[in-house]
Amino acid sequence: MTTTGPPADGRTPHPGGDDALPEPEPQHDPGPGPVPPPPTLLRVELAKRGWARFSTFEVHYTHAARKAAAEYGDPRLARLTISSTTFKRWLAGEQIPRGNAGTVLEHMLGIDVDALLGPAPTRTFTTPRLPDDASLATARALDVTWSTSFLSPTAPAPGGGGVWQLDGHRVFDGTSVAVQLYEAEGGPDSVVIGPDDHPHLRDFIRPARRALLLAALGARRGDGLFVLDAVRARQPVAADPVDVLPIPRAYRLDDLTYGVLWAVLNLDDGLLADDAVLEAERGGLDDFLGRERSAVARSAMPELSDVGTAWLGSYVCDQHVLRRLRADPGGEPPVFWAREQYGEEAAAWLFFRHKHDYLRSLRETLAGTDGPHGHAFCLPHNAVKTSERYERTLLFLALALLERRGLTTWVCTEPEYAQVDGFALLPGQRAVIANWLRTDGIWQVDTTGHWARLRAYTDAVRHARTHSVTDGATAAERLRRLADHLDLDWRWLTARCAELGRYGSAGMLRPRSRLIGLEELDDVLRFVGELGEVGGAAGDGPRRGPGRDAVRGDFGALAGAGHGPGPGAATGAGTDAVTGGNRTQFRPDRSRGGRR
Repeated sequence: MTTTGPPADGRTPHPGGDDALPEPEPQHDPGPGPVPPPPTLLRVELAKRGWARFSTFEVHYTHAARKAAAEYGDPRLARLTISSTTFKRWLAGEQIPRGNAGTVLEHMLGIDVDALLGPAPTRTFTTPRLPDDASLATARALDVTWSTSFLSPTAPAPGGGGVWQLDGHRVFDGTSVAVQLYEAEGGPDSVVIGPDDHPHLRDFIRPARRALLLAALGARRGDGLFVLDAVRARQPVAADPVDVLPIPRAYRLDDLTYGVLWAVLNLDDGLLADDAVLEAERGGLDDFLGRERSAVARSAMPELSDVGTAWLGSYVCDQHVLRRLRADPGGEPPVFWAREQYGEEAAAWLFFRHKHDYLRSLRETLAGTDGPHGHAFCLPHNAVKTSERYERTLLFLALALLERRGLTTWVCTEPEYAQVDGFALLPGQRAVIANWLRTDGIWQVDTTGHWARLRAYTDAVRHARTHSVTDGATAAERLRRLADHLDLDWRWLTARCAELGRYGSAGMLRPRSRLIGLEELDDVLRFVGELGEVGGAAGDGPRRGPGRDAVRGDFGALAGAGHGPGPGAATGAGTDAVTGGNRTQFRPDRSRGGRR
């Protein structure tokens, strides 16, 4: 329904007695006739504040008169009163308060008297259909399911949208996104928003701001919520006004998709907010990167968000490690220690483009070395217990990404190793130290050959490798044991990764920052999904080999030909939108499925 009216909150006061704010007379005759005058701004402002009744207004007006008398030093203002008749004349714009009465009214509302007695500004808006109670209950249950979610699924003003706030814990600043909840009908592979909602849908997706569509099946007594980026809806809705808008069932909200949304929205918005500052700072890093040791305090760049700080620290650490490894090629291969313990910290591996470039550069730098390569992690039991399942799912995917790229992962659990520096260890030679997580500054990098520190780092790596709770001969075995350690159901995890990987995640949420990419996420989703297809029950060995590059734990798979795309072979969105007749359909991008 399209409505023209004042920009109020849509809550029209109901008459409740003789002192209620008078409503305009209803117009029953749709034919030609005098057009009723628009409401005064005073009427609209009082309705917004809930001061519609004369008795309520009188209380606030009397209070404002006393405050104005004290502020202006005029005791006469404190004695002002107003009658019901005068109140109604003011509302109708028939009488303009002058003198002391106008002074008090302006003090009360903070708006000039002439503007208050004039017509209220109007705008045209389209109101959405009211969601079913069951759909609203499902949407509001998200805040109980995930502690970082605060969803208001309906608009506080007519024609607008709701708001979804996503809080951060350790790295994320927290952000919010516009959302709109629509009723949908279920299909075998998708749920569809019908043409009845398209008038409001077109208005909601038109602005350039980030927005998400939520589809619910409450009116059909179905379960779940399904999410789609508003950008993905613009072309189909604009192309055919009577078309239905499908959302793949793979985009239903659960721990996997919520974790992705939570991370990408927080990272994307934080990096967009800091884009100009990060670009300027990155241009001045050569001096720092040329040093063997450097550190920058957080206070040196106070304008950066926490996400921007994390990106810059991670970028410097990666460049520091690569430069030091390139300076001494050959010899015994390095092993790495990573400080990530939570999904919020590990999300950088999944989404930062410079981390993806780092892995490709590492492959090229160490192509001539031979021997075991890998990353050691310390994931104490307490860190696992205090993380919600969606965050543990992100952590799992980050380690799966390393395995996908040929790096063996070892996981120890002893808390005393939780604060070990992040480093790349060249056994018997030196250690390249790179910290950006849980440090006093934005980054802390160093290179050392001191025997005591080398001994400590060597002992840490030896312990992680010999006491790894994810010990296994193949990537499939190690990741299955990692899922057990993180208390993630293997069957659910692999099935959902396969489902989301077939469609690709870009349809669900498209990043806007040039520093964020989803290609590696989609690749690792398909990789994990294939492990579930070839494996047996949890704890059993695979029934058939998942392929050379899926199970190899050595760095040779990373360096070998044919293991993955080169730097210029990034995948696309992973989902095609196909329009045929009057129906838009999403379908899996089968040409990009499977291992690459």
